[in-house]
Amino acid sequence: MTLRKRHELQIAIDGPAGAGKSTVAKLVAKHLNLFYVDTGAMYRAIAYKALKSGISIDDEEMVSQMAQTTQVVLDHSEERLVWCDGENVTQAIRNPEISRAVSIVAAYIGVRQRLVELQRLEAARGGVVMDGRDIGTYVLPEADLKIFLTASAQERAKRRWLELQSAGKSVSLEEVTQDMLRRDRQDTEREVSPLEPARDAIILDTTGLNVEDIVAEILTLTQEG
Repeated sequence: MTLRKRHELQIAIDGPAGAGKSTVAKLVAKHLNLFYVDTGAMYRAIAYKALKSGISIDDEEMVSQMAQTTQVVLDHSEERLVWCDGENVTQAIRNPEISRAVSIVAAYIGVRQRLVELQRLEAARGGVVMDGRDIGTYVLPEADLKIFLTASAQERAKRRWLELQSAGKSVSLEEVTQDMLRRDRQDTEREVSPLEPARDAIILDTTGLNVEDIVAEILTLTQEG
């Protein structure tokens, strides 16, 4: 593996919901002084706008048309705000309703084409740590380092449930678990860019591991090559 200069690094972190991608990617980006790009938030923003606009998330044509004119902007400051057509949707896109809708919306080729375009523009700005479900396989196939994070479904559901509890969301662990399993199924079975490790990805199982150990492992990998 040949790595570029530190400020030009492209690191792709993929994996299923609740595997710790966002938490790990943010910390890796901070340690390396790179941009952090949360692609999942971008798909959530599209799902949010569709629901808010009264568009059925099952209407692929309408959702895809809407996505073509939607501006999703990620704030690279410490606050990491997410803007959708000028509206701060950072908190709104984390609601369980959005979690249930996002995998449906993300399967639409028109939506993916639009957001991949925006994601690659983010990468063109300089070094990035980008997390999602098809970064290493499709968005940044030439990334310097590709990581696929995973964990048991039970642990991933518990992590997401604790996040929702901390945010004041009233939802049961059982409901979160079922949503997690449903989303796994949708992500892995979709025809367009299904969730799977890139052939040259390093697979890290985060079950039972703390965030610091995972971040340290990835930082070590950036020194190799």
